[in-house]
Amino acid sequence: MNSTTLEASTNSTTPASLPVGNMAMCILSINFLFGLPIHSYIIWLIITRTGSGVASEFFILNLSVNEIGNCLGSLFFVLMNWISFLAPLAMFLQGPGVTGRPLFQCLICVERYLAVVHPVTFLKYKPLRYRVICCTVAWIIILGSCVVFLIILMLNNINANTWFFLMQFFVFLSIQLFCLVAVLRALKQSGPGEGRREREEENHTKRTAFYLILITTVSMVIAYVPIMISGVFVILMNQYNLTFWAPGLVCLVLASFVQPVLYLHRTGKLSCLFSS
Repeated sequence: MNSTTLEASTNSTTPASLPVGNMAMCILSINFLFGLPIHSYIIWLIITRTGSGVASEFFILNLSVNEIGNCLGSLFFVLMNWISFLAPLAMFLQGPGVTGRPLFQCLICVERYLAVVHPVTFLKYKPLRYRVICCTVAWIIILGSCVVFLIILMLNNINANTWFFLMQFFVFLSIQLFCLVAVLRALKQSGPGEGRREREEENHTKRTAFYLILITTVSMVIAYVPIMISGVFVILMNQYNLTFWAPGLVCLVLASFVQPVLYLHRTGKLSCLFSS
């Protein structure tokens, strides 16, 4: 009876019940040490901007707040090697990384899609209050995802964790691919501008939106496909092994810096930092 119980607990081990390996500790530490100041700086830049800076960058603001929660989750995953009661909090804060980041990236892509393909609808819902409503719903979804991860920890079921992750990825990827294809079709069509200058400006706006959605989608694929493959290995082999998750964890952490770098480059702060 004791051997059966031991075997069952080994096959259904969750990430939070195992110590984090040295490589994973380094990756998670990098995510915390670099991610926290970068996203805090972006939040400060958006809040201190004059005019409609907060309204136009409201989704990026919420994305940075979400990434701070993700950075804290990385910290708790490292600390739970010595403080075991932090494991539930570490699992709870998986929500911002698994659900929050692709969700806010989808909102950014949908916003660019509406601006290019449905400009009248975009102008109608451009005021800040509509963005606040969207972000409120997004935070409710993220909180629900955090609760689900906590329940999965209590159920001690790594397979449920993997399937929940895979389901979300395919939903968010489908939305981004739809926006990408729609903006690409609009880019190939000639604009209804009165002159050459108007058409060039419109095409420039479409190209900017297309490249933003493309980079966001590619970074999402790079971030989540390796860890999805790791999850499939976990399901097939019916055991948890840190070796499976290491490559996916590297991609997941590195991809988290794509959006901040894009924003700093667009606002001209990246060149200022390098020059200084």
